[in-house]
Amino acid sequence: MLNLSFFLTVAFVIASVSQLSTGYKNPQCHPGRQVIVHLFEWRWDDIALECKRFLGPRNYCGVQVSPPNEHRIFVSTDPSDPTFRPWWERYQPVSHYLDSRSGSAAEFAAMVATCNRHGVRIYVDAVVNHMAMVGGYGRGSGGSYYNAEREDFPGVPFSPRNFNGRDVCPTDDLTIHDYRDAIQVRNCRLLGLVDLRTGTDYVQRYIAKYFNELISLGVAGFRIDAAKHMWPQDIAGILNRTHNLIESEFGPNQRPFVYQEVIDLKGNGEPIKNAEYTPIARVTEFNYGREVGRAFGGGGNLSSLIWFQPGQPDVYLVASEDALVFIDNHDNQRGHGGGSNDILTFRRRKLYEAATAFELVDSYGWPRIMSSYYWEERIENGKDVNDWIGPPSGPDGNTDQVQIGTDDQCLGRWVCEHRWPAIRRAVQVRAAIEAASPKPTTARTEVGINSIAIARTGLAFYAASTDNGLHSSSTVLQTGLPAGTYCDLMTGEVASDRSRCTGQSVTVRADGLTDIQLADGQFAMLIYTGSKLA
Repeated sequence: MLNLSFFLTVAFVIASVSQLSTGYKNPQCHPGRQVIVHLFEWRWDDIALECKRFLGPRNYCGVQVSPPNEHRIFVSTDPSDPTFRPWWERYQPVSHYLDSRSGSAAEFAAMVATCNRHGVRIYVDAVVNHMAMVGGYGRGSGGSYYNAEREDFPGVPFSPRNFNGRDVCPTDDLTIHDYRDAIQVRNCRLLGLVDLRTGTDYVQRYIAKYFNELISLGVAGFRIDAAKHMWPQDIAGILNRTHNLIESEFGPNQRPFVYQEVIDLKGNGEPIKNAEYTPIARVTEFNYGREVGRAFGGGGNLSSLIWFQPGQPDVYLVASEDALVFIDNHDNQRGHGGGSNDILTFRRRKLYEAATAFELVDSYGWPRIMSSYYWEERIENGKDVNDWIGPPSGPDGNTDQVQIGTDDQCLGRWVCEHRWPAIRRAVQVRAAIEAASPKPTTARTEVGINSIAIARTGLAFYAASTDNGLHSSSTVLQTGLPAGTYCDLMTGEVASDRSRCTGQSVTVRADGLTDIQLADGQFAMLIYTGSKLA
């Protein structure tokens, strides 16, 4: 049962955001684009190049970039590993200077400008709940001095009075010990990270100043990291101080797109609810990826996804217009932040491709896909002790350039799921769905216990099976598509002369019916009007 404080918080937020524009939920994409990719830990120069050579031409909407602020440099004291540079050092801010592991302020500005020129928006991962971890001190990635033990960050500047203390945090060591206590979660330190007093005028002004600098460079919005650790009214106060997006790029009176990291998982007894934040902006809907991953990965029932929509019995999802959805993210693919065995990642490629295609063909939420780098897992006592490993880098600890092979795929440890052919083609289908007018209706059909079909009537058709439902024999399904021969985008595409398929083909009869039988090792098929042979 929700307690009185929850309802009071929601009421306060609704009142405090009365001046906020509903534009915070608008991703500001160019027409016909509707997929964000998280280029996790990429260098700014590489992102600029990727916007030009790949993302723009293939109708991606935008890129979520790693935090651009100056951050702690974590160097190992282990002499056998002198360049220990974990990915999470990016989430320990030292200042708001734009000098990070991914590049300089000039390189960041040039990247944003390049991506905008090619129709690709930039969304910044904004770490504003906290600064670096207690115990850290020295010089950050841009050379700024800091001492987290003394809560001294002159590069902003923040000093001890700008951080939460024992007057608001009830624990002796100022660290969160009970995640069922909303006061601790919001007023105490997350994993020892010094917790900003975000309800004060001074802190809000300096965070808004950081956001406004990014807006002036042409960014389209923000992911607010650790948003559940901030009071909703504090987030609203910060956003109220931000400027409109630059008019020359986005048009007049446009507000930044904002999605807040709030982990409110069904069955976890979370005291902090998504509903406290959706009056402000979108939230990252972690229930979506967990349930889709469970259905495809074998922990659940694939046909249950037919009813996986807001308002259905036993379904715990925010409204579609409030959700940013994903199969996995940089945290839960490592077992953090809502991670579990139900999370599908690049390590199970065929299932991951099938689940991602479902996400992109489906009509729920705004989709984001992950672009990862590989690390060698080492499981001890059920935990990956290598979950800290940073991006591909040289002996000096600097991030490696992303290299592309002759097969159009990334080389080395860069995984680049967004370039996988099946996912790239599914992005094209989502773009076609977004560009269609009127929007095609969505018809989900159960095809056995572990099989499902989705028809985006008149435009696209998707079917998936994780057992023998669509493998052992041919099944007749209604596609809602015009008659003709289509190329299955999960196995290939239309050849350049449009007379044949490079993979499997699917024949749709005049009544819209087709016979589906998936090959061994294939978990999904996808066709749309753009994959129809001439």
